[in-house]
Amino acid sequence: MSQANAWAHGQTAGPSRIVLGVTGGIAAYKSAIIARLLMKAGHDVRIVPTESALQMVGSSTFAALTGHPIHTSVFDDPMGVEHVRIGDEADLLIIAPASANTIAKLAWGMADNLLTATALVATCPILVVPAMHTQMWNNPATQANVATLRERGMVVLEPATGRLTGADSGVGRLPEPEHITQAALGLLSPQDLAGQRFVISAGGTREPIDPVRFLGNRSTGRFGIALALAAAHRGASVDLVACNVDAALLPHHPTITIHEAGSARELQAHMVRLADGAQVVIMTAAVADFRPATATESKLKKDGTVPEFDLVENPDILHGLASDRDHGAYVVGFAAETGDEHGSVLDYGRAKAKKKGADLLVVNRVGETSGFGDVETAITILDRFGEIRAEAGGSKSQMAGVVINTIISSRTGD
Repeated sequence: MSQANAWAHGQTAGPSRIVLGVTGGIAAYKSAIIARLLMKAGHDVRIVPTESALQMVGSSTFAALTGHPIHTSVFDDPMGVEHVRIGDEADLLIIAPASANTIAKLAWGMADNLLTATALVATCPILVVPAMHTQMWNNPATQANVATLRERGMVVLEPATGRLTGADSGVGRLPEPEHITQAALGLLSPQDLAGQRFVISAGGTREPIDPVRFLGNRSTGRFGIALALAAAHRGASVDLVACNVDAALLPHHPTITIHEAGSARELQAHMVRLADGAQVVIMTAAVADFRPATATESKLKKDGTVPEFDLVENPDILHGLASDRDHGAYVVGFAAETGDEHGSVLDYGRAKAKKKGADLLVVNRVGETSGFGDVETAITILDRFGEIRAEAGGSKSQMAGVVINTIISSRTGD
């Protein structure tokens, strides 16, 4: 069955059906990014634009992006009563950007297009993301309409502050697509981790050779960040220890606290301190096995000789956390593995699971097109005895959900 016909038959291509409403405004182009991020997280997205929105972004773009037909009027499919069907089957309705005009229509219960009619029918959570000029946002009429929507249970995000159209700047800018996606995923997620604290490391450690060079690895931190967001969306508070992670990748979530670390010893200090009293500790960061015994104070010069380094072994942070259980946390480790002529990825993963002693070990298959970076990944989750608890493949956001579910089921014995 095609994705375009999935809604009509009560099926979805992903875990949740999301309706993304798009209204007229210069920020309408960002709705395509929001749709892509939601689809990357595994959800089925249907875009319902207003006629004004189609003046900004063409219907062919939305259709090609989601695989669903684009309609703007309740008369496009009168026999199918489309606004009733779409609104009734939706698990979440997002309106981003939401113009002052559409917000007013929602507050007054108007239904003069497919989007507003769908909103009247929908019984699912509704996320409204305003975007407009500063004066329009601050106008008492808009503020009263927003207050009305919130009183009725809709979630209305505050607009961001920044560059608007032309030379104007101020409050009214659409929040970044990543922030909107995080809010949306939080509304879809069960709050089964409320009251629990997770400590998660992400990225890769760097061991200085001189002020310029270091020993490191290719880890970007994306998997650790996906895990932090997955736990936070389900109600947990998260301490995220970010090792040399690009600032643009770091999450902006009210229950995620970020701690920065550079070297393996800095990471160890953070993890040991934060593990105390946590319910779950996840060591996702890739730790350099060795470090130079000393780092030079000035940059090494190329003078025709090859410098020699004395290397010393870094602490095994995961093994230490798994061995010392005074902190009381459930410990999960990660192992990036490749197979070779001596054994498979699973062989090496099982050996490491038994050696490390963590409650779970996520074996992450890495290579040129998988594992590190913004690519899909394949994982096998082992217990401390090397037995398989789960296997899956897909985006890092999807795999983060698999890991969190496996942690929950393993802790509760399900």
